[in-house]
Amino acid sequence: MPRENRKRGKKHKKSQDEDNSYSQSRGNQSESYSAQVQDRGEPSWIVSAPPVDEDVHVEAPFGYVDPDVKSYFRTVDEQIRNWQDEEYHADDADEDMDPNEGRSLQRYDVFPKRIFFVAALTEMSGKEKQLATDPDCSVVMERMAYSMDDFVRRVFVDTLSGSYETLVKHRFASHVCQTLFTVAAETISRESRGTFPDVPESSDKGELRTLTQLILDICDELKPTFTALIMDPFASHVLRALLLLLSPSTQSADVTGHKSQSNVRSKKSTTWKARQGVMKSVFADPKGKDKVVSKNVVPREFHDAAAAFVRTLREQLDENEVRALAANKVASPVLQLILEIEADQGDGTAPGCLMDRILVGIITSYHNDPESPVEQSDYLTTLLRDPTSSHLLETLVARCPEPAFAILWSTYFKGKLARLALHPVANFVLAKALERVSADQLKDALEELEDAWKKILKSARTGVLRALIERAVTLRVHEQAVCEAVFIAFELSDSECRKHLVSCVMVLLPLQDYLLLPSPEQQVQTEHVKKPHRKVANENPREPKVQGALLLQSLIRLSEPHNQLVLDSIKSLPMEELIALAHNAISSRVLDAIFESTTVPFKAKRSFVLSLIGHYHTLVDDRIGSRVGDRCWAFADPYLREKIARSLIIHEQFLAASYYGKYFARNLNLYLLQRRPQDWKNMQSEGKANSSAVPPDVPTTVVSNQQSLSESAKPSIPNPEASSPRKTKKRRSRPEDEIDAVFDAALGKKTRKGAMTAEKGDNPSNVQPLRSSPKKDSLGDVVLGAIRAAPNDESGRGKKRRKH
Repeated sequence: MPRENRKRGKKHKKSQDEDNSYSQSRGNQSESYSAQVQDRGEPSWIVSAPPVDEDVHVEAPFGYVDPDVKSYFRTVDEQIRNWQDEEYHADDADEDMDPNEGRSLQRYDVFPKRIFFVAALTEMSGKEKQLATDPDCSVVMERMAYSMDDFVRRVFVDTLSGSYETLVKHRFASHVCQTLFTVAAETISRESRGTFPDVPESSDKGELRTLTQLILDICDELKPTFTALIMDPFASHVLRALLLLLSPSTQSADVTGHKSQSNVRSKKSTTWKARQGVMKSVFADPKGKDKVVSKNVVPREFHDAAAAFVRTLREQLDENEVRALAANKVASPVLQLILEIEADQGDGTAPGCLMDRILVGIITSYHNDPESPVEQSDYLTTLLRDPTSSHLLETLVARCPEPAFAILWSTYFKGKLARLALHPVANFVLAKALERVSADQLKDALEELEDAWKKILKSARTGVLRALIERAVTLRVHEQAVCEAVFIAFELSDSECRKHLVSCVMVLLPLQDYLLLPSPEQQVQTEHVKKPHRKVANENPREPKVQGALLLQSLIRLSEPHNQLVLDSIKSLPMEELIALAHNAISSRVLDAIFESTTVPFKAKRSFVLSLIGHYHTLVDDRIGSRVGDRCWAFADPYLREKIARSLIIHEQFLAASYYGKYFARNLNLYLLQRRPQDWKNMQSEGKANSSAVPPDVPTTVVSNQQSLSESAKPSIPNPEASSPRKTKKRRSRPEDEIDAVFDAALGKKTRKGAMTAEKGDNPSNVQPLRSSPKKDSLGDVVLGAIRAAPNDESGRGKKRRKH
């Protein structure tokens, strides 16, 4: 009690009669409550929660956490956070451990981490709701959820059953529920495949439901208040996580090729969670080594549960209420996900669906009379320019049926493309619409925007231009018209000006403005003159832009006659500028697109790799440039690799001293190239053959590293010419004696340096190392036999050499 509210004097102790009367009154309340439960006719095993006390605080609906418990979990959070931040050690992991193999709580006592974790779980038992609603302990619950196995997750989710309606609306518990629904996907996927953990039988605690059944029960619990929870600022993001769990197909790439953004947290929540550090399991490899990511499998009941939410929203809300949700900042992301689920399940084409209501009856009008014109609605026009609702309209444009999109294009886009492309919000919706236009609609759009490209570039609304290029790449039509649009936007009139295409597009400036930019030397001098306390918004005007790099990547994916303009522009760049592009994290992606694009001819790729010979040591002496160098090395054939490697022999010490160049030098293996060139060539030929058989998702540089390691581990026959002292010129000029002739006849000419390399027709299993052969003295026997077979009348020179 606060000091100012205390009364002076002796404390008044309650008498025995007062205590008895208080307990009797509490007993009468419980008896009356039990009688009310029986009057409702519910089964005896259903025990409802007692009436909520009015004195319960809203921030702690299930009570406050004891200070000692909070202090303990603060220590748990610190320890788990240290484990999650540190590197992974193989000694701490149980190899090939199945989380459902035996009861995991019994397996935790093998290592210190498991002992610590099971102690925290024991302390958490019975206090889950209080800890989830606590501002400090809720983060600990989220962090521990990633390390829970399937059995513990089922127990944790089950302990919160019956209170999810309160928890999802709580400021802190809502994030715990969101994390639980996120990590539950792996457990449900295993349950769908028939993998269940061992659950101990207990007569006093009843049967533990599977996590699949628990999620379905949670959906039934939240369904009556679903329309109200959509508008709740804390429950909306939990509903998004739940809907993504029920329908994981919406989380993958949609028809437009872009990942759905419905599961993204708010900016404030993302910033706050970033300060909490990385959250991952402390019992698994954080780097994901040797881990195959498989798509989560959900049971059929989850699709039905997602459809039930869609029906609930359709039945309980009318057209105006659904349209009001589209403009609400809280409800709009949930409604966007609902529309995606409706489209995935094939219900978005029926008249009266949610998509039809937001589109102001366009689908219904098409079903009634396909030829009748549709009047323009002020509601959809507002959605085009609203920062919140435009995201929902992007989903509608991407997922609506093809007849509805044709009506949308002719009613709301055609004839207004110039104004929409210049609008700060509507240009995103227009770019999304251009990704699914037909060939005729693409041609009309190019003609309509012909006079607006300079204004679009000046306002930096390049998303529309990139969408046109991408659509031309997909349809393989009007590619020349798209290139002309780029030339008009950047004022590249003739072939001489088009050599600056890459430079102009990278900084998103027309040619005349680009030529007025200060040179890199002038930029360095200007930086010295500037005052240190004054910061300029863009200190380097030549810094590459992300939008420009994306435009160039799209142009490279055009067919061969049209992408040659970009390749010629890259070829005409001075070597200093080309190296600068390769060293930049943004512009280096353009060089990657040269190797990734299937439309770039092989000759152009080879010419690019050859142009860098003599400058590879400078290229790979950078974090980003070394990755570009690995790309070039992976593409090169053995002959081209030899040219690259021999050009770097004089820079061997430079590469060894470079922090990033030394990794590139490992692929070169210059030591082997200088001493045994034939072995080096054989190794590169085999490495190139193996890299061509590697799946596309395996990096080629990894294969080349493994190949070089395997080749260096092979034993090889020592080379007599390399091990023996070099013969003098006088010695080589002497005629061959009898001993040399006998050795040549017995052993043959050592023309092949790589004696351990298997021939094309040989079985690699039959080729054995010399040191592991049981006849290890066979070479010595041949040598001694050759000496014994020599004539007796040897010259003194031969006797002297034998004595030596």
